[in-house]
Amino acid sequence: MKKAIALVLFMCLQFVSAQNERAAIEATLLNYINGSSYNQTTQLKSAFAEDATLYLKRKGGQMKIVSPETYVGWFNKATPGKFNGRVGKVLSIDIEGDIATAKAEILFTTRGTRYVDLFLLNKKTAGWKIISKTASGKATNKKGNSILFIVSNSHFYGDSKISTGNSYSEIVNAYDEFIKAGYTVDFVSPKGGAISLSYINTSDQTGKKYLYDEDFMYSLKHTKTPKEASLKEYKAVYYVGGGSAMFDVPVNKEIQHIAMNVYEKNNGIISAVCHGTAGIVNLKTSNGEYLVKGKRVNGYPDEYENLKAPHVKEFPFLIKKTIVSRGGDFKFSSRNTVHVEVDGRLITGQNYLSSRLVAKKIIELLEVGK
Repeated sequence: MKKAIALVLFMCLQFVSAQNERAAIEATLLNYINGSSYNQTTQLKSAFAEDATLYLKRKGGQMKIVSPETYVGWFNKATPGKFNGRVGKVLSIDIEGDIATAKAEILFTTRGTRYVDLFLLNKKTAGWKIISKTASGKATNKKGNSILFIVSNSHFYGDSKISTGNSYSEIVNAYDEFIKAGYTVDFVSPKGGAISLSYINTSDQTGKKYLYDEDFMYSLKHTKTPKEASLKEYKAVYYVGGGSAMFDVPVNKEIQHIAMNVYEKNNGIISAVCHGTAGIVNLKTSNGEYLVKGKRVNGYPDEYENLKAPHVKEFPFLIKKTIVSRGGDFKFSSRNTVHVEVDGRLITGQNYLSSRLVAKKIIELLEVGK
Protein backbone atom coordinates (compact mmCIF):
# COMPACT_ATOMS: atom_id res chain seq x y z
CA MET A 1 0.00 0.00 0.00
CA LYS A 2 2.81 2.39 0.95
CA LYS A 3 4.58 1.63 -2.33
CA ALA A 4 1.41 2.38 -4.29
CA ILE A 5 0.93 5.73 -2.50
CA ALA A 6 4.59 6.61 -3.07
CA LEU A 7 4.23 5.77 -6.78
CA VAL A 8 1.14 7.98 -7.10
CA LEU A 9 2.89 10.86 -5.33
CA PHE A 10 5.94 10.43 -7.57
CA MET A 11 3.77 10.49 -10.69
CA CYS A 12 1.96 13.61 -9.45
CA LEU A 13 5.26 15.37 -8.81
CA GLN A 14 6.49 14.38 -12.28
CA PHE A 15 3.31 15.78 -13.83
CA VAL A 16 3.56 19.07 -11.91
CA SER A 17 7.23 19.38 -12.82
CA ALA A 18 6.46 18.83 -16.52
CA GLN A 19 3.67 21.43 -16.37
CA ASN A 20 6.02 23.94 -14.73
CA GLU A 21 8.68 23.38 -17.39
CA ARG A 22 6.13 23.82 -20.17
CA ALA A 23 4.89 27.06 -18.58
CA ALA A 24 8.49 28.34 -18.34
CA ILE A 25 9.13 27.53 -22.00
CA GLU A 26 5.87 29.20 -23.02
CA ALA A 27 6.91 32.32 -21.08
CA THR A 28 10.15 32.44 -23.09
CA LEU A 29 8.25 32.02 -26.36
CA LEU A 30 5.82 34.78 -25.35
CA ASN A 31 8.79 37.06 -24.73
CA TYR A 32 9.75 36.37 -28.33
CA ILE A 33 6.19 36.80 -29.65
CA ASN A 34 5.21 39.90 -27.66
CA GLY A 35 8.64 41.48 -27.91
CA SER A 36 8.57 41.22 -31.70
CA SER A 37 4.89 42.23 -31.99
CA TYR A 38 5.28 45.40 -29.91
CA ASN A 39 8.90 46.32 -30.76
CA GLN A 40 10.03 45.67 -27.19
CA THR A 41 13.67 44.89 -27.90
CA THR A 42 14.72 44.13 -24.32
CA GLN A 43 11.91 41.61 -23.95
CA LEU A 44 12.69 40.12 -27.37
CA LYS A 45 16.38 39.79 -26.61
CA SER A 46 15.65 38.03 -23.30
CA ALA A 47 14.13 35.08 -25.20
CA PHE A 48 17.43 34.15 -26.87
CA ALA A 49 20.67 32.64 -25.67
CA GLU A 50 23.58 34.95 -26.53
CA ASP A 51 25.09 32.38 -28.89
CA ALA A 52 21.78 31.44 -30.56
CA THR A 53 21.74 30.84 -34.31
CA LEU A 54 18.80 31.94 -36.45
CA TYR A 55 18.33 30.46 -39.90
CA LEU A 56 16.12 32.79 -41.94
CA LYS A 57 15.20 32.72 -45.62
CA ARG A 58 16.19 35.50 -47.98
CA LYS A 59 13.86 36.66 -50.75
CA GLY A 60 15.53 34.29 -53.18
CA GLY A 61 14.88 31.34 -50.89
CA GLN A 62 18.47 30.89 -49.64
CA MET A 63 19.08 30.52 -45.92
CA LYS A 64 20.79 33.34 -44.08
CA ILE A 65 22.43 32.86 -40.67
CA VAL A 66 21.53 35.71 -38.31
CA SER A 67 22.62 36.41 -34.73
CA PRO A 68 20.11 37.41 -32.02
CA GLU A 69 21.71 40.85 -31.87
CA THR A 70 21.14 41.40 -35.60
CA TYR A 71 17.59 40.08 -35.43
CA VAL A 72 16.66 42.25 -32.44
CA GLY A 73 18.26 45.24 -34.17
CA TRP A 74 15.63 45.05 -36.93
CA PHE A 75 13.05 46.28 -34.39
CA ASN A 76 15.11 49.23 -33.11
CA LYS A 77 13.71 51.77 -35.57
CA ALA A 78 10.06 51.02 -34.72
CA THR A 79 8.15 52.70 -31.90
CA PRO A 80 8.51 50.68 -28.67
CA GLY A 81 5.16 49.40 -27.41
CA LYS A 82 3.33 50.04 -30.69
CA PHE A 83 1.67 47.00 -32.25
CA ASN A 84 3.23 46.29 -35.65
CA GLY A 85 0.74 43.80 -37.08
CA ARG A 86 2.42 40.56 -35.97
CA VAL A 87 0.04 38.18 -34.19
CA GLY A 88 1.66 35.15 -32.56
CA LYS A 89 0.45 31.95 -30.93
CA VAL A 90 2.34 29.00 -29.44
CA LEU A 91 1.22 25.85 -31.27
CA SER A 92 3.17 23.12 -29.50
CA ILE A 93 6.01 22.35 -27.09
CA ASP A 94 7.89 19.05 -26.75
CA ILE A 95 10.31 18.63 -23.84
CA GLU A 96 13.15 16.12 -23.46
CA GLY A 97 15.13 16.73 -20.29
CA ASP A 98 16.96 20.05 -20.63
CA ILE A 99 16.15 20.53 -24.32
CA ALA A 100 12.87 21.28 -26.06
CA THR A 101 11.41 21.91 -29.47
CA ALA A 102 8.52 24.29 -30.06
CA LYS A 103 6.34 25.64 -32.82
CA ALA A 104 4.60 28.99 -33.11
CA GLU A 105 2.29 30.64 -35.62
CA ILE A 106 3.15 34.21 -36.60
CA LEU A 107 0.59 36.11 -38.65
CA PHE A 108 1.49 39.27 -40.55
CA THR A 109 -2.06 40.59 -40.69
CA THR A 110 -1.34 43.53 -42.99
CA ARG A 111 0.45 41.32 -45.51
CA GLY A 112 -1.78 38.25 -45.42
CA THR A 113 1.15 35.99 -44.56
CA ARG A 114 1.42 33.16 -42.05
CA TYR A 115 4.78 31.96 -40.77
CA VAL A 116 5.40 28.83 -38.75
CA ASP A 117 8.44 29.35 -36.54
CA LEU A 118 10.35 26.30 -35.29
CA PHE A 119 12.50 26.63 -32.18
CA LEU A 120 15.14 24.65 -30.36
CA LEU A 121 15.46 25.60 -26.70
CA ASN A 122 17.88 24.73 -23.94
CA LYS A 123 17.45 25.06 -20.19
CA LYS A 124 20.33 27.21 -18.98
CA THR A 125 21.20 28.73 -15.60
CA ALA A 126 19.07 31.76 -16.48
CA GLY A 127 16.14 29.55 -17.52
CA TRP A 128 14.87 28.32 -20.87
CA LYS A 129 16.38 30.13 -23.87
CA ILE A 130 15.96 29.84 -27.63
CA ILE A 131 19.22 28.50 -29.08
CA SER A 132 18.01 28.14 -32.68
CA LYS A 133 15.12 29.31 -34.83
CA THR A 134 13.94 28.97 -38.40
CA ALA A 135 10.68 29.74 -40.17
CA SER A 136 8.60 29.03 -43.25
CA GLY A 137 5.86 31.28 -44.59
CA LYS A 138 2.95 31.23 -47.00
CA ALA A 139 -0.14 33.28 -47.89
CA THR A 140 -3.12 33.04 -45.52
CA ASN A 141 -6.63 34.38 -45.02
CA LYS A 142 -6.08 34.59 -41.25
CA LYS A 143 -6.44 38.06 -39.75
CA GLY A 144 -5.70 37.27 -36.11
CA ASN A 145 -9.34 37.23 -34.97
CA SER A 146 -9.94 34.59 -32.31
CA ILE A 147 -12.82 32.41 -31.12
CA LEU A 148 -12.81 30.81 -27.66
CA PHE A 149 -14.13 27.25 -27.32
CA ILE A 150 -15.32 26.50 -23.78
CA VAL A 151 -14.82 22.87 -22.77
CA SER A 152 -15.11 20.80 -19.59
CA ASN A 153 -12.59 18.96 -17.41
CA SER A 154 -15.20 16.49 -16.15
CA HIS A 155 -14.43 12.86 -16.93
CA PHE A 156 -17.47 11.36 -15.20
CA TYR A 157 -21.15 12.14 -14.75
CA GLY A 158 -21.24 13.94 -11.39
CA ASP A 159 -20.03 11.74 -8.53
CA SER A 160 -20.59 8.51 -10.46
CA LYS A 161 -18.07 6.33 -12.26
CA ILE A 162 -19.95 6.66 -15.54
CA SER A 163 -17.51 8.04 -18.10
CA THR A 164 -18.31 11.13 -20.13
CA GLY A 165 -16.51 13.77 -22.13
CA ASN A 166 -16.67 16.71 -24.52
CA SER A 167 -18.37 15.97 -27.83
CA TYR A 168 -15.53 15.56 -30.33
CA SER A 169 -17.81 16.06 -33.33
CA GLU A 170 -19.18 19.32 -31.91
CA ILE A 171 -15.61 20.52 -31.50
CA VAL A 172 -14.22 19.57 -34.92
CA ASN A 173 -17.23 20.54 -37.03
CA ALA A 174 -17.26 24.09 -35.65
CA TYR A 175 -13.46 24.30 -35.51
CA ASP A 176 -13.22 23.37 -39.20
CA GLU A 177 -15.59 26.17 -40.20
CA PHE A 178 -13.68 28.79 -38.19
CA ILE A 179 -10.28 27.72 -39.50
CA LYS A 180 -11.47 27.76 -43.12
CA ALA A 181 -12.87 31.27 -42.56
CA GLY A 182 -9.50 32.55 -41.28
CA TYR A 183 -10.15 32.55 -37.53
CA THR A 184 -7.86 31.31 -34.77
CA VAL A 185 -9.37 29.04 -32.12
CA ASP A 186 -8.32 28.72 -28.47
CA PHE A 187 -9.68 26.31 -25.86
CA VAL A 188 -10.41 27.09 -22.21
CA SER A 189 -11.55 24.77 -19.42
CA PRO A 190 -12.16 25.43 -15.71
CA LYS A 191 -8.86 23.83 -14.66
CA GLY A 192 -6.93 24.03 -17.93
CA GLY A 193 -4.95 21.11 -19.31
CA ALA A 194 -6.14 17.88 -20.91
CA ILE A 195 -9.83 17.16 -21.43
CA SER A 196 -11.80 13.98 -22.09
CA LEU A 197 -13.45 13.40 -25.48
CA SER A 198 -16.59 11.49 -26.47
CA TYR A 199 -18.21 10.42 -29.73
CA ILE A 200 -15.04 10.08 -31.81
CA ASN A 201 -15.89 8.73 -35.26
CA THR A 202 -12.83 8.03 -37.41
CA SER A 203 -15.05 7.20 -40.39
CA ASP A 204 -15.97 10.87 -40.52
CA GLN A 205 -13.42 12.66 -42.69
CA THR A 206 -13.40 15.89 -40.68
CA GLY A 207 -13.04 13.97 -37.44
CA LYS A 208 -10.19 11.87 -38.82
CA LYS A 209 -8.37 14.91 -40.21
CA TYR A 210 -8.17 16.63 -36.84
CA LEU A 211 -7.60 13.47 -34.82
CA TYR A 212 -4.23 13.16 -36.57
CA ASP A 213 -3.48 16.91 -36.55
CA GLU A 214 -0.72 17.28 -33.95
CA ASP A 215 -1.22 21.00 -33.36
CA PHE A 216 -4.97 20.57 -32.88
CA MET A 217 -4.58 17.67 -30.46
CA TYR A 218 -1.89 19.58 -28.55
CA SER A 219 -4.39 22.38 -27.97
CA LEU A 220 -6.89 19.88 -26.48
CA LYS A 221 -4.20 18.41 -24.26
CA HIS A 222 -3.17 21.87 -23.06
CA THR A 223 -6.38 23.91 -22.83
CA LYS A 224 -6.01 27.35 -21.29
CA THR A 225 -6.99 28.17 -17.73
CA PRO A 226 -9.57 30.96 -17.34
CA LYS A 227 -6.76 33.25 -16.16
CA GLU A 228 -4.77 32.61 -19.34
CA ALA A 229 -7.82 33.04 -21.58
CA SER A 230 -8.86 36.31 -19.93
CA LEU A 231 -5.73 37.99 -21.28
CA LYS A 232 -6.98 37.90 -24.86
CA GLU A 233 -9.84 39.57 -26.70
CA TYR A 234 -12.20 37.14 -28.42
CA LYS A 235 -14.87 37.77 -31.02
CA ALA A 236 -17.08 34.94 -29.77
CA VAL A 237 -17.29 32.10 -27.26
CA TYR A 238 -18.60 28.65 -28.19
CA TYR A 239 -19.82 26.30 -25.44
CA VAL A 240 -19.15 22.71 -26.53
CA GLY A 241 -21.61 19.97 -25.60
CA GLY A 242 -21.21 16.39 -24.46
CA GLY A 243 -22.20 14.99 -21.06
CA SER A 244 -19.29 16.70 -19.30
CA ALA A 245 -20.71 20.12 -20.22
CA MET A 246 -23.40 19.69 -17.54
CA PHE A 247 -21.00 19.87 -14.61
CA ASP A 248 -17.99 22.12 -14.01
CA VAL A 249 -18.52 24.74 -16.74
CA PRO A 250 -21.99 26.11 -15.78
CA VAL A 251 -20.87 27.02 -12.25
CA ASN A 252 -17.43 28.38 -13.07
CA LYS A 253 -17.47 32.12 -12.24
CA GLU A 254 -14.25 32.90 -14.13
CA ILE A 255 -15.59 31.45 -17.37
CA GLN A 256 -18.89 33.26 -16.85
CA HIS A 257 -16.91 36.50 -16.49
CA ILE A 258 -14.97 35.84 -19.71
CA ALA A 259 -18.14 35.06 -21.66
CA MET A 260 -19.95 38.20 -20.50
CA ASN A 261 -16.88 40.35 -21.19
CA VAL A 262 -16.90 39.04 -24.77
CA TYR A 263 -20.63 39.75 -25.03
CA GLU A 264 -20.83 43.15 -23.35
CA LYS A 265 -17.36 44.71 -23.64
CA ASN A 266 -16.19 43.23 -26.95
CA ASN A 267 -19.67 43.38 -28.50
CA GLY A 268 -19.09 39.72 -29.29
CA ILE A 269 -21.16 36.57 -29.60
CA ILE A 270 -22.13 33.89 -27.09
CA SER A 271 -22.93 30.53 -28.64
CA ALA A 272 -23.58 26.97 -27.52
CA VAL A 273 -24.60 23.62 -28.96
CA CYS A 274 -26.47 20.62 -27.53
CA HIS A 275 -25.61 20.10 -23.81
CA GLY A 276 -23.21 23.03 -24.15
CA THR A 277 -26.28 25.22 -23.63
CA ALA A 278 -26.00 24.23 -19.95
CA GLY A 279 -23.04 26.61 -19.81
CA ILE A 280 -25.15 29.69 -20.48
CA VAL A 281 -27.98 29.13 -17.96
CA ASN A 282 -26.22 31.07 -15.19
CA LEU A 283 -24.90 33.93 -17.31
CA LYS A 284 -26.11 37.36 -16.21
CA THR A 285 -25.85 40.73 -17.90
CA SER A 286 -24.40 43.77 -16.12
CA ASN A 287 -27.92 44.80 -15.07
CA GLY A 288 -28.37 41.53 -13.17
CA GLU A 289 -30.77 39.86 -15.61
CA TYR A 290 -30.21 36.35 -16.92
CA LEU A 291 -28.78 36.44 -20.43
CA VAL A 292 -31.47 34.06 -21.71
CA LYS A 293 -34.38 36.17 -20.44
CA GLY A 294 -36.66 37.10 -23.33
CA LYS A 295 -34.47 35.26 -25.87
CA ARG A 296 -35.02 32.27 -28.11
CA VAL A 297 -32.72 29.51 -26.98
CA ASN A 298 -31.94 26.08 -28.39
CA GLY A 299 -30.05 23.11 -26.96
CA TYR A 300 -30.65 19.48 -26.10
CA PRO A 301 -34.29 19.36 -24.91
CA ASP A 302 -35.40 17.69 -21.68
CA GLU A 303 -37.97 15.70 -23.70
CA TYR A 304 -35.15 13.70 -25.28
CA GLU A 305 -33.41 12.84 -22.02
CA ASN A 306 -34.04 9.42 -20.48
CA LEU A 307 -34.79 10.69 -17.00
CA LYS A 308 -34.50 7.18 -15.56
CA ALA A 309 -30.99 6.63 -16.93
CA PRO A 310 -28.27 6.57 -14.23
CA HIS A 311 -26.16 9.21 -15.98
CA VAL A 312 -29.09 11.63 -16.35
CA LYS A 313 -29.89 11.24 -12.65
CA GLU A 314 -26.45 12.80 -12.03
CA PHE A 315 -27.41 16.01 -13.87
CA PRO A 316 -27.47 19.02 -11.49
CA PHE A 317 -30.34 20.50 -13.52
CA LEU A 318 -32.26 20.08 -16.79
CA ILE A 319 -31.44 22.50 -19.57
CA LYS A 320 -34.87 23.38 -20.97
CA LYS A 321 -36.54 23.59 -17.53
CA THR A 322 -33.82 25.95 -16.28
CA ILE A 323 -33.84 28.13 -19.40
CA VAL A 324 -37.62 28.52 -19.21
CA SER A 325 -37.51 29.27 -15.45
CA ARG A 326 -35.12 32.11 -16.22
CA GLY A 327 -37.34 33.70 -18.83
CA GLY A 328 -35.98 32.06 -21.97
CA ASP A 329 -38.09 30.82 -24.87
CA PHE A 330 -36.75 27.31 -25.50
CA LYS A 331 -37.19 26.10 -29.09
CA PHE A 332 -36.44 22.64 -30.47
CA SER A 333 -37.19 20.32 -33.35
CA SER A 334 -37.55 16.57 -33.81
CA ARG A 335 -34.61 14.30 -33.00
CA ASN A 336 -31.58 14.23 -35.31
CA THR A 337 -32.56 17.42 -37.11
CA VAL A 338 -30.43 20.50 -37.58
CA HIS A 339 -31.88 23.37 -35.54
CA VAL A 340 -30.19 26.69 -34.75
CA GLU A 341 -31.67 29.74 -33.04
CA VAL A 342 -30.17 33.19 -33.63
CA ASP A 343 -31.42 35.87 -31.25
CA GLY A 344 -29.19 38.92 -31.58
CA ARG A 345 -25.71 37.92 -30.48
CA LEU A 346 -26.87 34.69 -28.85
CA ILE A 347 -26.60 31.65 -31.16
CA THR A 348 -27.57 28.17 -29.99
CA GLY A 349 -27.89 24.76 -31.64
CA GLN A 350 -29.75 21.57 -30.77
CA ASN A 351 -27.26 18.75 -31.37
CA TYR A 352 -23.94 17.76 -32.94
CA LEU A 353 -25.57 17.96 -36.38
CA SER A 354 -26.15 21.68 -35.72
CA SER A 355 -22.57 22.50 -34.67
CA ARG A 356 -21.32 23.37 -38.15
CA LEU A 357 -24.31 25.66 -38.80
CA VAL A 358 -23.80 27.39 -35.43
CA ALA A 359 -20.23 28.23 -36.52
CA LYS A 360 -21.44 29.48 -39.91
CA LYS A 361 -24.02 31.74 -38.25
CA ILE A 362 -21.32 33.16 -35.96
CA ILE A 363 -19.07 33.87 -38.94
CA GLU A 364 -21.93 35.51 -40.85
CA LEU A 365 -22.73 37.79 -37.92
CA LEU A 366 -19.07 38.71 -37.38
CA GLU A 367 -18.55 39.48 -41.05
CA VAL A 368 -21.62 41.74 -41.13
CA GLY A 369 -20.32 43.57 -38.06
CA LYS A 370 -17.00 44.52 -39.68
